[in-house]
Amino acid sequence: MEYPSKMMRKKELLKMGFPEELLDRAYREKGQTFAYKISPMKKNSPIMFDTIGFERWRLKQIAIENRAMQRGGVM
Repeated sequence: MEYPSKMMRKKELLKMGFPEELLDRAYREKGQTFAYKISPMKKNSPIMFDTIGFERWRLKQIAIENRAMQRGGVM
């Protein structure tokens, strides 16, 4: 997928059509290195996403879901 810029705010990704639940899950995933708050001490600080890392994570999640469906499992 093509992104307009290398670093994007959560709000910009929402405008592109990504569900808020997906973006929140990506941000909260333990060990991820592609999403962070601009000012971590501020509760309402914007979340920034490195789109390259986010896209890798997103594709990996799709692959995991596809494998689970092939095995007949439910996520």
